[in-house]
Amino acid sequence: MARSRPQVLLTLLGLIVLVAGVAYISYQVATVEVPVEGGTYVEGVAGNPRAINPILSHANPVDQDVVSLVFTGLVRAETDGTIVPDLAQSWEISPDETIYTFYLRRDVIWHDGAPFTADDVVYTLTAIQDPDYAGATFLAEMWRDVVIQKLDAYTVRFVLREPFTPFLDYATVGMLPAHILGGVTAGDLPNATFNAAPIGTGPWKIEQVSARSLSLIPHHDYYRAEDSEGPYLERITFRFYPSLPAVYEAYNRGQIAGISRVLPEHLEFIRQDNDLTLYSAPLSGYTLVFLNLDRAVFQDRAVRQAIMWALDRQAMVDEILLGQGIVLDTPVLPTSWAFDADTPTYQHDPQRARAILEDAGWVDLDQDGIRSRGALQLEFTLATNEGDPARLALIERISDQLAQVGIVAHPEVVPWEELIQDRLRLGQFDAILGGWESLPPDPDPYIYWHSTQVSEDGLNFAGYINPEADRLIETARSTTDIALRRDLYYRFQRLFVDDVPAVLLYQPVYSYAIDSHMQGVQIGPTIDGSDRLNTSLDWYMETKRVFYAEAREMGIDYQLPWDR
Repeated sequence: MARSRPQVLLTLLGLIVLVAGVAYISYQVATVEVPVEGGTYVEGVAGNPRAINPILSHANPVDQDVVSLVFTGLVRAETDGTIVPDLAQSWEISPDETIYTFYLRRDVIWHDGAPFTADDVVYTLTAIQDPDYAGATFLAEMWRDVVIQKLDAYTVRFVLREPFTPFLDYATVGMLPAHILGGVTAGDLPNATFNAAPIGTGPWKIEQVSARSLSLIPHHDYYRAEDSEGPYLERITFRFYPSLPAVYEAYNRGQIAGISRVLPEHLEFIRQDNDLTLYSAPLSGYTLVFLNLDRAVFQDRAVRQAIMWALDRQAMVDEILLGQGIVLDTPVLPTSWAFDADTPTYQHDPQRARAILEDAGWVDLDQDGIRSRGALQLEFTLATNEGDPARLALIERISDQLAQVGIVAHPEVVPWEELIQDRLRLGQFDAILGGWESLPPDPDPYIYWHSTQVSEDGLNFAGYINPEADRLIETARSTTDIALRRDLYYRFQRLFVDDVPAVLLYQPVYSYAIDSHMQGVQIGPTIDGSDRLNTSLDWYMETKRVFYAEAREMGIDYQLPWDR
C-alpha cells in the first residue's frame, strides 16, 4: 500500500532536520571561536588628566593610566619584580657595578613615525636631572648624580658614583621624544601642550582628548606586537568623573562598561551583577602603624611584639575591607622574588600577648584596664587621616583589641596635611596608621628602614635604628648577585619580624570591574592601578567561529577534541 504524501513529506522533513543537526554538531566540533578585531571599551575613571607625561604623571592616577598605555621605558618589571628588556634590547654592567651600558632596539618608532634613538633617552633623563624639574622627588634624587653618555645613536651609558643595584628600577620610566620636545626646558615642560596629546612608543596612541573623555587606538607599529595576538579592540575610551562613587553611578546609568577601581562598599553589588566580571590583584604597597620608637612605651620590644599578637589583622581585612587585603609581617611583599615565605609570622593570640607583657613587667595592679611598669603607663594616641572611613574603622578596631590585653590606644583623626607635615615628618606622634603605595619592583627597603633615613627629610618615620639591619640593607643594594641579595633580604625580614619597628597590617588589594562580554582580561600583582591595563592588547569583545586549520593558520594552536 503506497504511503500518503503527508507521510513522505514528514519523513523527508525529518531527514532534513537530522542532516542539519548532524552538520551543525560537526561544525561545532570541527570549529573553534576565536577573537577578531572590533569594539570599543569604555571605562570610567575618577579625576582628569593633568600631564600625560611619564616624568610628570606620578601624582595623578588618571595620568598614570594613560601613560602606561602610551609610553614605554628602557626596561620593564615582571609581576615578581624581575627587570626585563623593553626599549633596550640588552645591557651590560661593569665589573665594579657602577657603569650600565644600554643597547637600544632599532625597530622602535614613535606614534608619529619618527625613529626612537639615544637622543630621546638623553633628553628624558637630563630633564629629570635639571634643577627646575617639577616631577617626582624620588626620580630627581636618583638620577641627579648619574652621568649620562650617548655613545652612538643606539647606545647609552650611565655612570653611577657607587654600586646601586635598584638602579634598573629607575630605568622603567617612560621615554620622551626629543624630536618634539628637544627645545622645551625642564622648567617649561609642565606647561607644554605635548602633555595634553602626547606622542609615545607604547602599544596605544592618543586619538582624541576632551574635558570629558580620552580615546586611544592601537599603535600597529608597536615593537613588541609579537608578544601578543592582538590588538583586537578598535579603541579604549576613558570617561572622567569627579569620584569613584560617581563612576559607579555612571555604570548604573549605562554610560560605561568598566569601573576603574571598585570601592569596598560596592563589592557586593558588583559580585551580584551578572553583567560584570570582578578582577582583583595585590598592590605594591602596605598599610601599617608607624610606632614612634623615641616614645618610652615603644622602646620595649616586648610591647611591640605583644601588640602584634593582640591584633586580629585577618578579621580587620575580612570585616572592614571586605577581604580586600593580604595580611603581612614583613616590608618585602609576598609578590616579590625576595620574599621569604618561611619568615615567622604573628597570629591573633591575646593570651600570648598578655603573657609577654607580664613577663616584661607590665602589669595592671590597680585594675583600671591599663598596664604599667613603674610610673610608665602602657597608653598612647593612635592617629590617622580624616576622610577615610576604612582607616577610621581600623584605628577603632585596633584600639578595641589592644584594650583586651591592657594596652590603651586613643583613636584620633586629623587632617591629612597635619598628619604628614606636622606629625610624621617632625616625629611629633605616638602612633600613626598610614601606608606606602606604588612601591618600586626592587625590594630594597633602604629609604624606609635604614637608620640614615631617620630625619625630617627621611622616610624612616618610626626611627628604626639597628646596625645589623643597616648592614644587610647596604650589602644587598650594592651587589647584583641575585642569590646573595635574596639571602640578605631573607635575614633582614626575620630581623624585622623579631624587632617589630612598626605594626604591619596588610597589603592592599586592587579591584576593578569590566563588562562580562570582554574576554582575554588577565591581572597579576600590580605596582599601581594602571597595571590593570597591562594585557589590554589581548582584550577582545568580538569573535567568530572558524575551522581548526584556519585557527592554526592564525597562530592559535587549538587541539581537536579527539586529540585531547
